Amino acid sequence: MILKNKLDNKKISKISSIIIIFVIISTIILSILQTKIYAYDDSLYVWSDNAETVETNANIPGKSTRVNTLPTVGTQEGNFLNLTCGAAILIDQDSGTILYEHNAHEKLRPASVTKIMTILLIMEAIDSGQLKYTDKITCSENASNMGGSQIWLDETEQLTVDEMLKAICVVSANDCVIAMAEHLAGSEEAFVTKMNEKAKELGMNDTTFKNAHGLDEEGHLTSAYDIALMSKELLSKHPDITKYTTIWMDTLRDGKSQLVNTNKLIKTYNGATGLKTGSTSLALYNLSASATRDGFNLIGVILKAESSKVRFAEAKQLLDYGFNTYTYKQFAKKGEVVNTIDVEKGVLDTVNVIYENDARSLVKKGEETRIEQEIMLDIKVKAPISKGQKLGEVVYTLDGNEVGKVNLIAEEEVKRLNYINSTSFVFWKWFSLFR
Repeated sequence: MILKNKLDNKKISKISSIIIIFVIISTIILSILQTKIYAYDDSLYVWSDNAETVETNANIPGKSTRVNTLPTVGTQEGNFLNLTCGAAILIDQDSGTILYEHNAHEKLRPASVTKIMTILLIMEAIDSGQLKYTDKITCSENASNMGGSQIWLDETEQLTVDEMLKAICVVSANDCVIAMAEHLAGSEEAFVTKMNEKAKELGMNDTTFKNAHGLDEEGHLTSAYDIALMSKELLSKHPDITKYTTIWMDTLRDGKSQLVNTNKLIKTYNGATGLKTGSTSLALYNLSASATRDGFNLIGVILKAESSKVRFAEAKQLLDYGFNTYTYKQFAKKGEVVNTIDVEKGVLDTVNVIYENDARSLVKKGEETRIEQEIMLDIKVKAPISKGQKLGEVVYTLDGNEVGKVNLIAEEEVKRLNYINSTSFVFWKWFSLFR
């Protein structure tokens, strides 16, 4: 019995020794494998459009760059469209790139185009949960006495937020604007303070709001540039507003009140999405016009046109110029793999690098050789890596000026090797070697 125990102890001792030796060998092998895997040349790679790889010996350790020749985009200045209005601007809604401008920073009276800011604050209140489309709004005496464009609210009736927005967006109802302003801020004055705060936040440096409706008031001024900024904010952050701004005809009060959109482009211009008209005897005729074709979104602003007919004609001229001259060139879609790079000291050897968002750039038609695409990406990364972690970026430039940028991110998580998972990693390596 004693002899048997001694033999068992010897066996246990032998097994323990074998395990210790295996762990030591595994650690050595793991180190060798990692050294072998990550010993490579830190060269600069340049990929051309024909996908032929050209290797150069640039001294940029751990960096890889891709340069592609792509279509161009550019901004032209001056009134080469020969517009007769006092000021105008055309921008790409998505990037904010200015495609055309004429007296864009001249301070002018906006009239009811002011209501874009009012609508923006209403939509922010809805998105934040402060307000619901089904909430009922009461009309005050002040609101019912506004004058100008209105639906003749009185103090005995209530309309839902949905109905108020319809009246504001379609027929520019001043009474509804003031009722909403008072509901949200307690008074029109307090609401105007919020309007000016939002204008400052958006960089609308040419703007001072004196009221929420846009009727002429001394010092109530903005610019075509600033109107484009707030139009972009509204359409980009609150796209649901187009459910109202694209209405041509509708009714309120169980069909008793008919609404016809003051923006005639909604009916006559292909792709029109809004946005807001305005006119007074001093402001003359104004319009912020938006339209979308094939995923390309434009905003054109016309201020101080001599007639309603001119403002619509010149807004159409602006939009036509944009759609005929520019387009969006898509290079890759969100989630597409850019490259597979090596991972140092990770449970996986490699990780796929993908586009965080669609990779695209505004380009000018007919000039397809001046935009350069540069992909900046480390050749290797160290674990741990989290899913969605930024690993690089793609930058699009035109004549050295940046026109777009997209982050490159890890497609999946890669944990760092440790003593617990190193043994299973080595087993997997051995298995792979002998397969």
